[in-house]
Amino acid sequence: MDKSEQIPPLGVRGLKVLIISYYWPPAGGPGVQRWLKFVKYLPGYGVEPVVYIPENPTYPLIDEGLLAEVSPDTTIIKHKIVEPYAWASAFSKGSTKKISSGIIPNKKKQSALQKLMLWVRGNLFIPDARVLWVKPSIKYLTQYIQENGIEVVITTGPPHSLHLIGLGLKKQLPAVKWLADFRDPWTTIGYHKELKLSASAEAKHKALEKEVLNTADTVLVTSPTTKREFEALTPRPIAVITNGYDVEKVVKQPLDATFTLAHIGSFLSERNPQILWESIAELIAEQEAFKAAFELKLIGAVSQEVLNSIAAHNLNGYVNNLGYVSHEEAVIQQRKSQVLLLVEIDREETKCIIPGKLFEYMVSERPIVAIGPGGADFADIIRTTNTGVFVTYTEKDRLKQTLLSYFEHYQQGSLKSYPIGLQQFSRKSLTGQLAELLKSM
Repeated sequence: MDKSEQIPPLGVRGLKVLIISYYWPPAGGPGVQRWLKFVKYLPGYGVEPVVYIPENPTYPLIDEGLLAEVSPDTTIIKHKIVEPYAWASAFSKGSTKKISSGIIPNKKKQSALQKLMLWVRGNLFIPDARVLWVKPSIKYLTQYIQENGIEVVITTGPPHSLHLIGLGLKKQLPAVKWLADFRDPWTTIGYHKELKLSASAEAKHKALEKEVLNTADTVLVTSPTTKREFEALTPRPIAVITNGYDVEKVVKQPLDATFTLAHIGSFLSERNPQILWESIAELIAEQEAFKAAFELKLIGAVSQEVLNSIAAHNLNGYVNNLGYVSHEEAVIQQRKSQVLLLVEIDREETKCIIPGKLFEYMVSERPIVAIGPGGADFADIIRTTNTGVFVTYTEKDRLKQTLLSYFEHYQQGSLKSYPIGLQQFSRKSLTGQLAELLKSM
């Protein structure tokens, strides 16, 4: 093992931190990974984590396999949550599950019930549907913190209601330090404007965001662009620690025999790159060998709008839709696939989004085709690590040429990525940065 990958000796666990998180195993999906991995490695850096989670959550995705990653030595405390999504599922389980996982139907195709659910979600539950957990948690945790010597409270959102727990605790216990971790932005995240917010609801969101940013002792974000956005709202110190990759113990997989282009994770309605479907359709029409070998592999929830676009370009016959799979199976599929697809919404506000799956993609040794807005933070990461090609939504010719080039390497048996500088994104290394930050507060 490389020395840089080794965990430091345990030593004295001098710092006790309370991590308030909604997502925790058996929850599946990307929201659980960041703090699951931090908790896994923090004890090795002299930090003792205590994890606070809901007793009865409503998770849109379940992955029982992630429970094995939670050390039996980890202290986990729970408190009951009132879940509006649990009520809503009585009326429409499918719509509730999609909306709670971020898949919002196209405006023109939303049913009356979906429109109502979005309006209620945006205007009655501010900042989100987990807001009813805030007051009971503040009451419960105030006593726990005092009785158990907690020195630092960490809140991680979304859901951003959890930052209101941190806000309340800071007001009750001003001597306790508070770190607010934003895995995604708050009012500038892509789906925020889809919530049918009234002017007063929008103003309340912004006021709460500003209060959290100006009360937390330290703010933690996952991208440089989010840091710059928040710096306009607060003078508080802001640190950047991206997501990363962990060492995954999976059996080495043979590559797919077909020329697979695999998208892993939620394929949202607005992550629907027409230039990709056009490029694939043209290559199928122009290249008999490409037509015979190509396969589009979809792993995870896929919006109906994306499926409709695929069908409109006569690509249904090339699709292998595997649906949601466990994290372990997702890693296996990454390493089997010939090329990995990464798509982000083409908006100014999504430049800050660095998808968590990017880092797992980078260590899979499979080349990445990434599509996103110009100036995206993750474009720089792909370029500097030599892990693939990034194109904007206006670069169809370059996208098509990239696919053809990768296909030619596939035919020659030489298709592979040659990454550089990945160690900085190791979960162990990133946890070391977090430990230093916590000890400096």
